[in-house]
Parts: sequence; structure tokens; C-alpha cells
Amino acid sequence: MIPRRGLLAGLAGLSGLSLAGCGSRHATTPSYAYAPPGGASWNPQANGLDAVIDISHNVQVTDFGQVRKANILAVIHKATEGGDWIDPSYAPRRVEAESNGLLWGAYHFGTRQYSGARQAQNFLAAARPTPRTLLALDFEHNDPNPNNTMTLQQAEEFVRVVHHATGRLPVVYTHAAWANGTRSGRRGARLQKPVGPDSILAQCDLWLADPREDPVVPDAWAGRGWRLWQYVANESDSDAAYGTASRAVPGVTHCDRNLFAGNAAELHRYWGIGRARA
Repeated sequence: MIPRRGLLAGLAGLSGLSLAGCGSRHATTPSYAYAPPGGASWNPQANGLDAVIDISHNVQVTDFGQVRKANILAVIHKATEGGDWIDPSYAPRRVEAESNGLLWGAYHFGTRQYSGARQAQNFLAAARPTPRTLLALDFEHNDPNPNNTMTLQQAEEFVRVVHHATGRLPVVYTHAAWANGTRSGRRGARLQKPVGPDSILAQCDLWLADPREDPVVPDAWAGRGWRLWQYVANESDSDAAYGTASRAVPGVTHCDRNLFAGNAAELHRYWGIGRARA
């Protein structure tokens, strides 16, 4: 996932993009549209349900019971990267999280080294999804190894294989600059071809990565908006994203926090089922 500071630095380098820009409102739940900037007083609850975190093996987990008691309803955990790496924390943490009443999700970090189909097969074998497992593709620039960044063609192939195997489309985690093919970041990296409205990725629900208080939705999802919005990354007690109002979660050393466009009942209905391909 994109570190908050890294993404902010990349977004700041975009020509003509205001850090207080406006995104498209969510088509089906307009009450969870975008709140005006408010600095430390900004209330993410005004935008959606603040009850989803995402983590990986880099996060230390002490007690999923505490996570659930902190009004977190769902955890999305990294399962795989590329075509041959499996997060060693995924399987044991899944048992712990679900036993504490948390909904479970799995995400794959896409790379270029292996075909999209190989990566999907690796992901499905490791994630072992049930009908109640949310599935996600992390589609972004590979900052540590730019030459190993997943291409749009590979991402589309990944989604097709997952859909064929499960009957469900994964959610796609990305941010506007990347999906729109805009140069961003310190290296000025960009996707060779933007995600278009005719891409199978645009049929997937959007998991938007944007640390600004008023996020920008990628063009391919402009008519639908986001289903999940990662509004802060690497949140901990010692590093609050907005002023002094920490949104750290007890039971984990740090985590990324996400809003869901809906209420708790809608989250439970949506989870795992996702969106079947039209």
C-alpha cells in the first residue's frame, strides 16, 4: 500500500492538481460524499463508515479482540505479491481475526515479473477465499522496484482469472494519478495507458488511495465513485495523519484506515460478495 508521505509527495508534484481538489460523489450513497477540508477537526465519519483496516506482515498484531472492540468490523490482509511470494502472516492471522468476529479480506500486490494469470493463481491458492472473503488487487507503481511494476494488461488478466475462478470481481486499489496515466512521484512515473471505461478494471469496485481530505476519483470510476477509501496510511499513536487526532487502532502497531461507502449493515451484506461482472 502507498505510504501517506510518499503519496503526498507524489501528488504534490502533479501539475495543476490541487491538494484540496474535488472527487466524484459516490453514485449510490450520496450521503457519503466528500466533507469539506477541516484539518484536525475533520470527521471521517461524515464520509462513510470508518470500520476497515488493512495490514500486512510488516504490522505487529497483539490482539484482534482489541481491534474488534475498537469498532473495526473488517481487516484486509496482504496475501501475496507477484507470482511466487506469500505473506507468512496471512493464514494464522485469518484464523485469529475471524475467531474474534472480524470480516476478512485478502489483497494481492501486482508486479511485472509474472503474467497476470500466474499472479492470480498464486493469489487464489494462498488466499483460499470463501464467499465471505473480500478480494482485492493492489494496482500501483512499484516504488522500491519500478521496473517490476504491474502493467495494465497484466492487471486486467489478473481480474479476469479471479472472476472466472470465483464468479466475483475483486476491488481494485489505486489512486487517480496512477490510474489516469499522469506522471507523478519523484521519478515522474506513469502508467503507459490509462485505465479506460472499457477496461474490466473499471467494472470492479474502487478502493481509492488518497490521503487528502477531499480525494480525487480516477476517471474510469468517475460515474460511480469509491466503495472503499484509504484515507490514511501507517497510522499510529506517534504519527497522527490529521493534527493531533490519532486514529490508531489498539491491538496493532500501525495500520491503514479505510472508509466504506455505506453503513454497517451494508458492509456486512457487501463483504465477500462484492460486485459480479455485468
